Amino acid sequence: MYGHMEITHLGHSSFKIRGKSLTLVTDPFLPEMVGLKFPKVEADIVTISHNHEDHNQARLVGGQPRIFSGAGEYEVGGTKIVGIQTYHDNEKGAKFGKNTIYQIQMDGLILAHLGDLGGKLTTEQIETLNGVDIIFVPVGGTFSLDAHNASEVVAQFEAKIVIPMHYGLPGLKIDLSPVDKFLEEMGKEEVKPQPKLIVTKDKLPDELEVVVLA
Repeated sequence: MYGHMEITHLGHSSFKIRGKSLTLVTDPFLPEMVGLKFPKVEADIVTISHNHEDHNQARLVGGQPRIFSGAGEYEVGGTKIVGIQTYHDNEKGAKFGKNTIYQIQMDGLILAHLGDLGGKLTTEQIETLNGVDIIFVPVGGTFSLDAHNASEVVAQFEAKIVIPMHYGLPGLKIDLSPVDKFLEEMGKEEVKPQPKLIVTKDKLPDELEVVVLA
């Protein structure tokens, strides 16, 4: 029997993923740089996709979490995490450096947080990420995947749920396109933001679903 997982968006590429026994926070950001507030949050694990200030502020997360930043295999209390090194751009890191994708196995679900991925994944990377149920994908362009490239990356997976991130919002200080372009690319213009996603392994959708978290 699987417990349910609750996913909330803390802004930008930061999410709180709360499982049965652990809470994980991805890519906490510096509010002054991003232009969004970073909420008070505690976690057991923090994953950092790359060392830019809008993704690496682990010190803002309470609860003395274990912090993972970079490629490798990690395990905390039954949650398995694999960090896979990729690039933040389409030029093997020449422009923006490296990026780590995290595959997170928690409560029977497999998640992939793509960080600030800059281009499509290699066959080998896709094989390592095999079986992903939920993908967090950057869609706002400028520094990482744009809407079109993001939809191509999503097509490399056989995931059930896609959660877009790293897109333009009112007040955001970083120049990114809004999420609408990605929804158009995916043919899901009617999707409305929801406050949180509650998901269990046995209740995943049959067809690919795009979930925008407010």
